[in-house]
Amino acid sequence: MIRVFIVDDSAVVRQKLSDDLNRFSDIEVVGTAIDPYVARDKIVRLDPDVITLDVEMPRMDGLTFLKKIMRYFPKPVIIVSSLTKEGGKLALEAIELGAVEVMSKPGGSFSVGEISTRLAQLIRAASKASIKKKGSYKFKKEDEASADEKQKDKNKATGKKATVKSLAGVSSEKLIAIGASTGGTEAIRQVLSDLPADCPGVLIVQHMPPKFTTAFAERLNKTSRLEVKEAQDGDRVRLGTALVAPGNYHMLLKKSGKDYYVRVKHGPLVRHHRPSVDMLFSSVAQQGGEQAIGVLLTGMGVDGAEGMKEMNQAGATTLVQNEESCVVFGMPREAIQLNAVDYIEDINNIGNKLTQLLTEQAQTD
Repeated sequence: MIRVFIVDDSAVVRQKLSDDLNRFSDIEVVGTAIDPYVARDKIVRLDPDVITLDVEMPRMDGLTFLKKIMRYFPKPVIIVSSLTKEGGKLALEAIELGAVEVMSKPGGSFSVGEISTRLAQLIRAASKASIKKKGSYKFKKEDEASADEKQKDKNKATGKKATVKSLAGVSSEKLIAIGASTGGTEAIRQVLSDLPADCPGVLIVQHMPPKFTTAFAERLNKTSRLEVKEAQDGDRVRLGTALVAPGNYHMLLKKSGKDYYVRVKHGPLVRHHRPSVDMLFSSVAQQGGEQAIGVLLTGMGVDGAEGMKEMNQAGATTLVQNEESCVVFGMPREAIQLNAVDYIEDINNIGNKLTQLLTEQAQTD
């Protein structure tokens, strides 16, 4: 039984979340609170397995309370936020502070059934999360000596890191597909921070609600050398760019001649997810074949494993994040068990490994 505590200033939301969660045989809501001041003593006394936390509350905001939780009484925390641009930004700040998952408040674009199922999935994932791993995603020191003064100024202004090894000469037909779930926002940021500006196009599926993916793409754009944006239907996959699948939409790779572009469409849930990593990987296997590299990062469940198997069988190179650096090792483990993986790497080495693989492939092409 997973014991859950809910912190939200809305009585309606507290009641709905409690009712939804108590319908699941493996989840029990052990308490609720209107704000962090009420929650503090209850959480210490009840010692829940997982906490759900709103970020916009009176008296003390959720981010301030989260800092206190992670410092004095660390627990897996799921952020439950409104589907607004500001809510997305706050949710991402919360993840940087140690929260493991985010979901939209009831009343957004999801149906009641989808909310209940998705929240239960997030709670199960959070209960298995290795929150001590927060802090393993450390950006490496910039190599200032390798960048010219203009690049240094740009890095300073945008927050992007100095230039690393160039991938000039790598075919524009190469591409990288990345999938992640629980803990993935920080893992993806780490990977992209180690890729050069002339990297082949990158496609990203991170399990996340609408609006949150918009804020996620904007934040990645500030910390990566690549130009990162939320994907729109018909966007070209180009060198030096990364496209993030929008929340509640699948993203598929298509090819026209030597050019790649993406299709963004609604469609049914796949393995309870939209966007689905399997959907992306399967399309990359069909359209990209041996030109592609597939990367599966931290996350609970099986999404991405079958798609990675398809990529591997189509001649693509595949790698997953190792257990030691994962928040939840579920998705990488599933791919390993399917014999779909060529390399297993620590999160701090995946970006460098991708650069190495692309350089070696360019030399043999």
